[in-house]
Amino acid sequence: MGPAPPTGLRVSEESELLALAVSVAREAGGMLLERFIAGAERALASKTTPTDLVSEADLASERLIRERIAAARPDDAILGEEGGGEDGTSGLTWVADPLDGTVDFLFGIPQWCVSIAIRDERGAFAGAVFDPCRDELFSATRVAPPLLNGALIRPPTRECEELSHAMVATGFAYDSCVRAAQAEVLARLLPCVRDIRRFGSAALDLAWTAAGRYDAYFERTVKPWDIAAGVLVCQRAGLAVCDLPERPGLPPGVMASTPVIAEELLALVG
Repeated sequence: MGPAPPTGLRVSEESELLALAVSVAREAGGMLLERFIAGAERALASKTTPTDLVSEADLASERLIRERIAAARPDDAILGEEGGGEDGTSGLTWVADPLDGTVDFLFGIPQWCVSIAIRDERGAFAGAVFDPCRDELFSATRVAPPLLNGALIRPPTRECEELSHAMVATGFAYDSCVRAAQAEVLARLLPCVRDIRRFGSAALDLAWTAAGRYDAYFERTVKPWDIAAGVLVCQRAGLAVCDLPERPGLPPGVMASTPVIAEELLALVG
């Protein structure tokens, strides 16, 4: 395919597409929650390493998402974690993680979500991150403020004025060699911050950072479907978002933080 044509979307069209993303994310999340509560899910296979798991729940959620989007938007492209990419002709691409936090899901840990974003030639312009366990829906468009269950996400009353006060979230690669390099970064960072958290869903970590539950989040080896919606929510919440460049032993990644600590944090983890 050649380059995607300019989309020239109106604000109303962005809102309509976000509404579709929200509807599909909620439907997929509801299906997943039923399976999670039943507690009978098992890993079908490992992907890149023995710790990188996929379940029937992942596949069922992605099938649902692809079917709903294809029915409503047959000319759009779809990029999903489990099924790869499908070409479109509209210049729009849906980027979906049908179950972000599969290991948590399989172990009965309630920190997983469904993430759906829509992007054009300029990047993501609408996105939704749905946490079924808490019934929390984080959403944003390129021109509208971020929302949590329809209410504006506002800056937290607790302000992080220096890195030593920061609660920082992160995640780890599946590759053991990369994890060893990440451990060196954590050893350097831990004495400099309030504390570090690692729960398992990149999309939720980003959404929670936007909502002020963390002061910063960084992770390497993340894929587009992990972060497309969450990065947009963070950007619209006024956070500093940047790419982490590839380093010896460390693949590229992403960082989001309150602006006041961004430069100092990047010096430690970038």
